[in-house]
Amino acid sequence: MNLKIILPSQVLMEEKAAKIVAEGAEGYFGLLPGHIDFATALVPGLLTIVSARGQKELLAIDQGVLVKRGPDVWISIRNAFRNADLGIAKNLVEEQFKTLDERERMARSATAKLEADIIRRFMELKKNG
Repeated sequence: MNLKIILPSQVLMEEKAAKIVAEGAEGYFGLLPGHIDFATALVPGLLTIVSARGQKELLAIDQGVLVKRGPDVWISIRNAFRNADLGIAKNLVEEQFKTLDERERMARSATAKLEADIIRRFMELKKNG
C-alpha cells in the first residue's frame, strides 16, 4: 500500500506499507493490501505501520481522517509524534491529545452558552417590540 501521512504543516511520512493498524471511533482496525476501499475518522491513539521491508513503526497521533482507495492510503491528522516507544506514545496521547479534546469541549460548551444567550436576547427584543 502507498501510505501518505499528512499534517497541517508538512507531509510526515510517505512510504510503502504492508500493514496499518489504527483506532477509529468504532475501535481498532487493520488494513492489508487488497482491503476494500475504506474511510473513517481516527481518534487520538496509536498508529502502527509495518513497512514493506517488515519494519514496525509506532506513532502517537491526534484525531484525523483515514482514506483508503485502491493501493493508496492517506491519513490526515492534526498532530503526530513519530518513532515513540510504546510507553512514551501512550503518555503522549493521554497528555497531549486527550487534554486538547477536553479544552475543545469546554470551548464548545462556552460557545453554545453564548449563542443561546444571544438568541434569548433577540427573542426578548422581538417580544418587547
